[in-house]
Amino acid sequence: QVQLVESGGGLVQAGGSLRLSCAASGGTLSSGWFRQAPGKEREFVAAISWSGISTEYEDSVKGRFTISRDNAKKAVYLQMNSLKPEDTAVYYCAASRTYDGARRRANFYHYWGQGTQVTVSS
Repeated sequence: QVQLVESGGGLVQAGGSLRLSCAASGGTLSSGWFRQAPGKEREFVAAISWSGISTEYEDSVKGRFTISRDNAKKAVYLQMNSLKPEDTAVYYCAASRTYDGARRRANFYHYWGQGTQVTVSS
């Protein structure tokens, strides 16, 4: 069983930046970030293949967020720039033990972190 631990969340003003990190206790293939705002369903944010060559983004974050990974450190990152109040949510890291590629659907992922809160004030 692989454990995922997110960090880097916090409170930031609109237009600001945050960098989320996800540390894994073991090796994984496809990794992704999802978010859930109060009263809303969890939604896909970004995903990355094991090699880092393939990435996918939800339309509203394209050009503002960048997903990356460092396999030597077993870490995945989400750089978030130009943050908006609508980005406020709990952000979850996810990873797959069997699927590679940049996967948008949550059911491809076997491991989930506990989440980190991101709050963007207007």
